[in-house]
Amino acid sequence: MRTTGERWGRSAGTRTLLGLAGVGAITVGTLLGTNAGAQGAGDAGRGPGGPLQRHADAVRESGATGLVARARAADGRDTAVRAGVADLAEGGAVPWDAYYRIGSDTKTFVAVVVLQLVAEGTLDLDDTVGRWLPGVVAGNGNDGDRITVRNLLQHTSGLANYTDILFGDPSQLTPEHYRAQRFTARTPEEKVALAMTRAPGWLPDADDPASETRWAYSNTNYILAGMIIERATGHTWEREVHERVIEPLGLRRTMTMGTSAYVPQPTATAYLQFPGTRDLTDTTLSVDGGADGGIVSTTGDMNTFLRALMDGRLLPPEQLAQMRTTVPESQEPGVDTRYGLGIAWRPAEGCPDGVWHHGGTSFGTVSETAVTEDGEVSAAAAVFTTRFGDEERFARQQEATIALVDRAVCGARR
Repeated sequence: MRTTGERWGRSAGTRTLLGLAGVGAITVGTLLGTNAGAQGAGDAGRGPGGPLQRHADAVRESGATGLVARARAADGRDTAVRAGVADLAEGGAVPWDAYYRIGSDTKTFVAVVVLQLVAEGTLDLDDTVGRWLPGVVAGNGNDGDRITVRNLLQHTSGLANYTDILFGDPSQLTPEHYRAQRFTARTPEEKVALAMTRAPGWLPDADDPASETRWAYSNTNYILAGMIIERATGHTWEREVHERVIEPLGLRRTMTMGTSAYVPQPTATAYLQFPGTRDLTDTTLSVDGGADGGIVSTTGDMNTFLRALMDGRLLPPEQLAQMRTTVPESQEPGVDTRYGLGIAWRPAEGCPDGVWHHGGTSFGTVSETAVTEDGEVSAAAAVFTTRFGDEERFARQQEATIALVDRAVCGARR
């Protein structure tokens, strides 16, 4: 749902939420502090009591009900840590191979497909949205002929974020509304139409849209990218992601969910604190099937994907270089986070060249990743708690999670 450069208030915590679901409110109790951690496959220096486990415990102590993280070293060895519980009522450890919604990490998969189509000559980054989807981006000052494929992938289009509109009314962010809407699916056309009810933040330069550096995260961009993939290939974005990324890499635990509200087993219960409440609501069921956030995966598969992307197995050198061509995410002094084409960069202690990542947040689940530029070392984490009702606490959880994945990657580089 968000990248590191985004602050919680920017998207109101709703970037990839296509449906609202839930199964009742649960008060956080003493279970939160139990079952702190255990070592998975890995070396003794990074097991329980080691730096990686201490970082996992810090995520739990920040308010997460449960999490699992996996790091992959240059020699291919995995180290896994976990903390908290799989379910507040029933306890149990978070499964090592838990499935989880990766949220906006889906965007990196979609960007790979678009860039492969560019490499094949089917698409061009300078193609306009209007060329492929005539009349779709129009009204209220929106103009698809002023927005290119590059602008979509880089979030420099200026288009309104449909999820900000969909969940902009605080009355929609309640356990009751979530339960009533948990199986509701919306078409890509409906989502884009919702965004078109708002004027754009800006229009890229008509003569040189590729020069646009103004940046604002919008899920609408990737809904449109998915629609362009379908128009250009005759296949859904899900099929293209499967045939171009999932199957070639052997990602047997990565899948698109379509209109299904379920996550395969094993998994952990996802919890959300809604605004104005202190309790956590079970939000495990949720329709979330768009090109902006519709993939379910595991930490093992995410490591495989990130490494293959960065070491050049998925994209030719020219397209990988385009993907890593970035614009600043923020103009705030001292903030140095940048966004490319479906992937972002941030500085990280211990990694002289920083790390590449994305991240995704949905109702009850957070996905965080990091990978070195050469693809040799990577990490992925799944955290099963989000908080719209306590932004400061959620910010601390996010900071602790990013520290975990950065330590997993950059500690191994030392």
